Amino acid sequence: MRSIAIVFILGIIVLLGSCRADFETVASTGDLKFSKDTVYLDTVFTNIGSSTYQLKVYNNSKNDINIPIIQFEKGLNSKYRMTVDGQQGTAGKIFKDITLLAKDSLYIFIETTASIADANPTDFLYTDKIQFDSGANLQTVELVTLIQDAVFLYPKRFADGTTETLPIGNEKIEGFYLDENDAINGNELHFTKTKPYVIYGYAAVPSGKTAVFDAGTRVHFHANSGLIVVNQGSIQINGTTSTTKTLENEIVFEGDRLEPGFSDVAGQWGALWLTNGSTNNRINHLTIKNATIGLLIQNNDGTAVQLKNTQIYNSSNYGILAQTGKIVGENVVINNAGIASLACLYGGEYRFTHSTFNNNWNNSKQVAVLVSNFITGVVPESKDLTQATFNNCIIYGSYANEMLLNKKATSVFNYQFNHCLLKFNNSNNSFTSDPLYQFETDATHYSGIILNKDPKFFKVNQNQLNIDNTSAAFAKGNTSYLIPLDILGTSRTLPPDLGAYQNKAFPKTN
Repeated sequence: MRSIAIVFILGIIVLLGSCRADFETVASTGDLKFSKDTVYLDTVFTNIGSSTYQLKVYNNSKNDINIPIIQFEKGLNSKYRMTVDGQQGTAGKIFKDITLLAKDSLYIFIETTASIADANPTDFLYTDKIQFDSGANLQTVELVTLIQDAVFLYPKRFADGTTETLPIGNEKIEGFYLDENDAINGNELHFTKTKPYVIYGYAAVPSGKTAVFDAGTRVHFHANSGLIVVNQGSIQINGTTSTTKTLENEIVFEGDRLEPGFSDVAGQWGALWLTNGSTNNRINHLTIKNATIGLLIQNNDGTAVQLKNTQIYNSSNYGILAQTGKIVGENVVINNAGIASLACLYGGEYRFTHSTFNNNWNNSKQVAVLVSNFITGVVPESKDLTQATFNNCIIYGSYANEMLLNKKATSVFNYQFNHCLLKFNNSNNSFTSDPLYQFETDATHYSGIILNKDPKFFKVNQNQLNIDNTSAAFAKGNTSYLIPLDILGTSRTLPPDLGAYQNKAFPKTN
């Protein structure tokens, strides 16, 4: 037994010795390989932290190596920070004696927070390099970030740690009133294209005041933020037709994450909210992207929201949610929403002409258009829908029935669809005898309906709902409802196409 124990102990010693040999390293010789030569950290706003980007470092040799130092060229003054895979602690600037095994790799995670003052004044780029080793063995990877200056608007923070709030109904939300005589920003009610705006919390247009947005303005909203127009407040969004792909004259509302990976992520911010009593709201050439509710309209004061040449994309709940609202819409495009692209609820008065409503959200209960004269759980439960008229429109999507009408007999329910392309398959015959959906025999509510024909949009997943002359919507409109120019400012031919776009041959794609 004693001899067996001695043999066992000697075996362990030999094994441990061989393990130690496996981790003996040699000095790096400058032969590291990298997943990329340059790491581009996408555009960030001044003094706002970036997302985390990664670089992979490979040791393709047969030896376990030691990298004496990994650091930024600007050293401790760098506005970048990194974490080296396997190292303990938080992100830093300098890491020493990094072991990288043979035929293995490690990750470096990179972030930055830089101001516009740190960037090159000619191109607004902030750059640095990650250095691996030094002297004859020095290898580098470039780092590049575009810094964008902005006007930041946010609620006050008080000495007791609380944050400024807005009274909305019986509740309060984190937010602030826009000030036309702000000591820092000047007139906060006049938005220009000079710099983009970044809003934290809800910015509110005060009663009796009007917020004006010049053509080309860009507004970015942080999570749980938005823009509110209160009782007797107004909004004038004055975009115009653009001539380039940069949409230089369009006004754009979207989230504050500028990385490409967030370009189509729904629900990044709250809503453009026109509250009860807001008045004389006019919106022209506005693009709303990635909100929870793109446009929320609640019981406006009787003046119709003038909504023209407006696009709303990727809303996690609704593209437009109107409750007892009043809207006159022309050349409106809404694509993809978790519940409905357009929801006109609890009565109201609505007229949409030459508009395109589509919904391909991955949810069997989504619809493109929902019209109702009631909401459950409130008093009164229903209100008059005095008008819901759709002229020369397209209502389409991936679900079998993309239009839903909900009626309570206790209130008026007036609706009419004139020369529209509708997606309504009624595949299980649930609506065959429903008086609300008699497309062929109900001349009071339906005329010139094209049922279940493909409009052949160009690229639905990229929010390009243009059509060409092979579309079922081609030349099917009625000139009685003609809007002479389409959403892009192109003259419509006669008879006009349905929807917001004049037909045009699609560009060739590879």
